Amino acid sequence: MSTEKIIQVKSGWAILAINVLMYIVTCFCMIWSISLLVAADNTKLEAPAFTDPLFAASFVLLFLSVLVSSGFIAIQPGEAKVCLLFGNYVGTIRDSGFYWANPFYSRTLGSAGTEEEPSDENAKHRPGAANIISTKVSLRARTHDGERIKVNDKQGNPIEIATVVVWHVTDTAKALFDVDDYVSYVSMQTETALRHAASIYAYDHMEDDDASNTSITLRSNIEEVSASLREELVRRLAPAGVEVDDARLTHLAYAPEIAPAMLRRQQAEAIIVARKKIVEGAVSMVDMALSELSDGGIVEFDDDRKATMASNLMVVLCGESEAQPVLNTSSLY
Repeated sequence: MSTEKIIQVKSGWAILAINVLMYIVTCFCMIWSISLLVAADNTKLEAPAFTDPLFAASFVLLFLSVLVSSGFIAIQPGEAKVCLLFGNYVGTIRDSGFYWANPFYSRTLGSAGTEEEPSDENAKHRPGAANIISTKVSLRARTHDGERIKVNDKQGNPIEIATVVVWHVTDTAKALFDVDDYVSYVSMQTETALRHAASIYAYDHMEDDDASNTSITLRSNIEEVSASLREELVRRLAPAGVEVDDARLTHLAYAPEIAPAMLRRQQAEAIIVARKKIVEGAVSMVDMALSELSDGGIVEFDDDRKATMASNLMVVLCGESEAQPVLNTSSLY
């Protein structure tokens, strides 16, 4: 695997001054030699002996000036320049500023293995042009907003899930040399890690499985699932010199084909839980009412009257509609 090497290069401002001076000298030599040749032609005299060498030297100096001009590099903050000399990795410039380096350093790395989307109708009938990878690498934090994908959770239920990943390049050598296209690599590995994370967790707790109530689920434990996804991405993206800053789930839902059935199931579970709470409260209130009436000596209840009293109170407390009392003007029996 490749390892990044930091190199230092010359400041571009001093070389720029020398380069401007070279262009001035080149123009002066060229104009002087041409003027000598024109003067010799007009006077029918022989030109000085140094005229031809001076004219040739001006072209050589022009070539050197253009060559020096191609070595200037401007690096913005949050950017790095990978230096390649005839296919060999020399090092990486990480400091921002205006520099001058070897003019023969490569400007691009070559073509990536991915193909671009055809831009017009005629291009669909031609092979896609390969992406050209620049030797300038952005070190800024990037955001990968993944598309919604359909996967099966741990229990086999089809769900839709999506994630957003914040990442940045830490090792430019690994990013450019150890993978074909590190941006596409991040995208593919993010989808793979998301599918793996979704498959090892259930979407939600199952009511008939008491053990699962303490396990991690996708819906109830977003923080734990996101941390697990980030750890998986750190492991997968390390060979590409990429560090994951954060990974979060942005969408989580049942697939459309089972969403209505799962919604009815969730509604049924909610009704059962609510009814359970109501019954527990009603039983507590009936017990308190009978105890207060008996202990205070207000009413003496036998077993039949207690059963009747408890039944009436349960109907009043657990009924969904308001109870309509019936007054008995005779005896209670």
